[in-house]
Amino acid sequence: MRRGLGYALTLALVIITSVAGADWNQWRGPSRDGKVVGFQLPSPLPQQLTRRWKVEVGTGHSSPLVVGSSVFVFARQGDNEVVRCLNLATGKEVWKQSYPAPYEMNPAAQGHGKGPKSTPVYANGLLYTLGISGILSCFDAETGKAIWRHEFSKSFKTTSPLYGAAMSPVVDSGLLIAHVGGHDDGALMAFDARSGTVRWRWAGDGPGYASPIVVNIGGVRQVITQTQKMCVGVEVATGRLLWSLPFTTQYDMNIITPIAVGDVVIFGGYHQPTFAVRVRKSADRWAVEKLWQTSDATFFMSTPVASGNRLYGMSEKRGGQMCSINLITGQVEWTGEARFGENAAVFDAGSVLLVLTTNAHLHVFQKNGAALNEVARYRVADSPTWASPAFAGNRVLVKDATSLTLWEFAR
Repeated sequence: MRRGLGYALTLALVIITSVAGADWNQWRGPSRDGKVVGFQLPSPLPQQLTRRWKVEVGTGHSSPLVVGSSVFVFARQGDNEVVRCLNLATGKEVWKQSYPAPYEMNPAAQGHGKGPKSTPVYANGLLYTLGISGILSCFDAETGKAIWRHEFSKSFKTTSPLYGAAMSPVVDSGLLIAHVGGHDDGALMAFDARSGTVRWRWAGDGPGYASPIVVNIGGVRQVITQTQKMCVGVEVATGRLLWSLPFTTQYDMNIITPIAVGDVVIFGGYHQPTFAVRVRKSADRWAVEKLWQTSDATFFMSTPVASGNRLYGMSEKRGGQMCSINLITGQVEWTGEARFGENAAVFDAGSVLLVLTTNAHLHVFQKNGAALNEVARYRVADSPTWASPAFAGNRVLVKDATSLTLWEFAR
């Protein structure tokens, strides 16, 4: 079993290295896996990053995108959700679109604001957004013209889960796939990416806060995600449920994006063990085999990243601490300092990890086997940085409470 997992890890590494130079066009990067391509660590490291520009864009935790010379950012101003296209070199606005999106937060989530929390996705000249109240929109990425929109108030009892829509849609095979609806009443749905026409819906569970991934396992392309109460694999072409596992977290906070390495998928959640399963197809039946699980490193909002034969991330243990897990055995091999941060966005940039914490520090960690050695720490904002950053070569876009800043690792 371990030999097979090791082979899958090697194959995945080969595939990942072939996408160098890709745009940062969606949640967690071009392959949706937290890999930063095209980044080169300067030597020597700069004492501070160079700020190229800073623009006020509004509130929210949605991550920016970089596509060619364009930056896309999704935020809130008053009762409107606002989509902007900026010039990457200058920060100047190219176009702006907005629509009314009044929203009242659940009292338990007041500290996180009225969003949006979902990261847009760009594909084939179109930009897609999912607002905190569940408004799903498609825009022409060049002009900002609205192409289609759905708001789902006639389809579900509520149009977003308890703490607001946070899953980031994905585009695959000409389909825009999003889990819409609300608590105990929702559907994973596929829309024609250009027209917005519904192609299929799987209504087996309400949405969680995790963002789906799309992988090819057993010759079948499938979307894998955490829903409100399950981990599922659904066929991309038809919406047919292939397999499922029960999975619940306290307060229904299924948040972590699944991590796929070949036919092995890693899941985790708030106060729940991190575990790996192998997904297999035999004849017309699908089976899910648990390979390992550990309670020594658990994940709340921060999705870890696979690198080589290890999983690196920020566990919720001890007030937040960086850690590494052996992907073959599930053993926690290393843990860092306690109280590292409330949340962290973790990215693999080859020889280093780039980690943005919510206290506006961008950390550079050198990999040393299982351990991580911090080699630099940069202050990148004057307010909390809950949004995940976007990367373009040696440049990083950081969204803080209300503004977007372009920083560069300049010599």
